Amino acid sequence: MSENKSVGFTGPCAGMTEQQKYAVRVTLIALKKEGATEFHHGDCVGCDETAHYIAMEIGYTIIIHPPQDTKHRAHCVGAKAVLQPKGFLYRNKDIVYASDILIATPETTQEQLRSGTWATIRYAKAANRQVIVIPATAEKHEI
Repeated sequence: MSENKSVGFTGPCAGMTEQQKYAVRVTLIALKKEGATEFHHGDCVGCDETAHYIAMEIGYTIIIHPPQDTKHRAHCVGAKAVLQPKGFLYRNKDIVYASDILIATPETTQEQLRSGTWATIRYAKAANRQVIVIPATAEKHEI
């Protein structure tokens, strides 16, 4: 991977399993070593919020793509930029457009039709982005 690549993130408000948290950390460290510098997420409670602080700790520049509907908004602090709020679908597409790689932590291993996380995964694949899916049952891997 060349310098200054950006990483997008998607995951449900329900949060991540401990295995997913570990795998996200290991993945972000590896991508950082390969030149990734920016981390884009949607600022919702649960997965986005957890990933935000992991990415911050590793040293990523954080860009937040907040939702218009603030019901589940996390209001994460420490980002370089907080962009204009948009509807979930548009915000998720913006995260994909802004990213070279998308990390996803879905609740299910089977693709779901009525899932924002799975919709974002499908959109990223259609946009020819690299997609790293970390299932809820992710095993620990050494770097």
